[in-house]
Amino acid sequence: MWPKVVLHISWVLGLAAVVVARVARYGFTPADQGFILAGSWRLLHGEIPHADIVSARPLGSAVLHTIDFLSPAPLFISSVYIAMVQIIVFTIACAALLTRTSPLQWGPMRTLLVAGAALINLHLFTLMAWHTIDGLMLSAVGWWLIDAGLRSGSGWQRRIGLFLLGFAVMTKQSFALVVPIGLLLLFLHPAARRQRKSWQQIVADVLCLGGFPIVYVAVVAAAGGLDDALRQFTGASPTYGESLVSFWGNDFHLLPELTQAEWRTAILWVFATATAIAILWLLRERIGSAGIWLRILLAGTGATLTIVALVQTELEYPPFWAIEILWIFVAVVGLDAVVNKHFPWRPVLLVVLAFSVSLSWGYDYPALLAGTLVLATLELLLSAVPEVKVAPRVVTALLGVIGLAAAGYGLVQAHDKGIAADLPHDQLAVNLGSVAPEMNGIRTSPGVAAYVQQIKDCVQRYPAEKVAVLPDNAFVYPVMKLRNPFPLDWPLPLELVDDSAQRMLATADQLNREGNYLVLFQTVEVADMRKGKPVPDSVGTDTPVVGSADLSVVQVRFRLTGQRVDCGGFIGVWAR
Repeated sequence: MWPKVVLHISWVLGLAAVVVARVARYGFTPADQGFILAGSWRLLHGEIPHADIVSARPLGSAVLHTIDFLSPAPLFISSVYIAMVQIIVFTIACAALLTRTSPLQWGPMRTLLVAGAALINLHLFTLMAWHTIDGLMLSAVGWWLIDAGLRSGSGWQRRIGLFLLGFAVMTKQSFALVVPIGLLLLFLHPAARRQRKSWQQIVADVLCLGGFPIVYVAVVAAAGGLDDALRQFTGASPTYGESLVSFWGNDFHLLPELTQAEWRTAILWVFATATAIAILWLLRERIGSAGIWLRILLAGTGATLTIVALVQTELEYPPFWAIEILWIFVAVVGLDAVVNKHFPWRPVLLVVLAFSVSLSWGYDYPALLAGTLVLATLELLLSAVPEVKVAPRVVTALLGVIGLAAAGYGLVQAHDKGIAADLPHDQLAVNLGSVAPEMNGIRTSPGVAAYVQQIKDCVQRYPAEKVAVLPDNAFVYPVMKLRNPFPLDWPLPLELVDDSAQRMLATADQLNREGNYLVLFQTVEVADMRKGKPVPDSVGTDTPVVGSADLSVVQVRFRLTGQRVDCGGFIGVWAR
């Protein structure tokens, strides 16, 4: 057993290292990257969620990623590496949950295909510590461990799984469904119905599920921030995963006219194929061998349509195509019910995860599960043709190698053609370690490097105990070891929940009284840097700041009474 465990850990860590070295360390955006780490940095300095830190989400991810600071490697490359390991781990967990198998039992083909699926799950997502990745990993691993624990009678697996589900919901509200589903699994899982539990065991299980949320709420309440937390959570703008439905549009009368609805063709054909396979399965005893061959033909057709749909996406950004991949999977979910004669709860859990991932303000696509959904579609199609004998191990291993190589090639090609957060790969010539040691290994464009250098120069030129760089640039606090006096690290309009705007102004007033501060305001849009526009060497103190439409940032700028300064592409207010 242990040699297999070591082998699987090795390939996970090795694949993550290769992806980071060739793909994930290229490109940097001063907007998103560093947002979670900035929260972790605050927690490490004793700040309390919702009392000291305003957040529209629970700060479970900030708690989790305090581990990033333990790595001996530079902070940012460590964080990118850990995030890639997380993606691989939740890809493994989803496959194990769907197939009811342990990864230790997998042969080369399934292991290699799961590795390939992890690369597709990455797509062109800017890899970083991120709450959606955390929620996915904790949910998928939690469900998998509960399922495995109930089937094997392992109490420790079941309870670790329950704890992880409770942790998942504290990373982001969009994963709220995982907790009630975990409870349903605990009592309605086929294996659970055969087991007798005492009330003490049930209480222990429920306490494991609530372990992290209970501690989190207790700490926040003890600091007097519970009311603030509730207002921050409920005051945020809701999202309902509308993109998953609006994908179809309102012109349902066009559905039969496939030539006029070409983008829906693959979904409809896969659904028709799955329906035909289900009918043939139900009639298999009457039809005989002819039905077997028809099912094999149809399953091959469905698999081909699925793979072609994936290849046609070219992993383009933004990944609107991932919604089509989800609907293709939904089209075959019914096969599990027909073939196995039960409610298809395992595939439905993947749909729930895809829905949860899509509950986002700015990234409302299930793309972080796209590779998993493709692999799951192929698994369900294959389950409908059990008559197909397993090919020799060398053949299946070769298929796995081809699948992993194709996924890797597609990812590298898409990445080199256009990185979502930065310029194309061949223009990322600067190692940010030349600016800040904690960013060593991250490569970016000369423009972004100059932008980060300007922040460092400003901080050195105008030394202060309290420093903020608004409205983006959350990365500077953990990277440059700065303390942000404001209650938000990334005060975007959607993040300004409850009384956060008033708290920003109150902080400005406090800075005026106490002094010893530097507040920088960026005048360069991150979107312009992504287009390769130059970063100015200097600007006037009356230059409009980014986010001028957001009154909170503008009000903070004019509320501060210190000396007006300009520094590179930034303007600022400084007081000794």
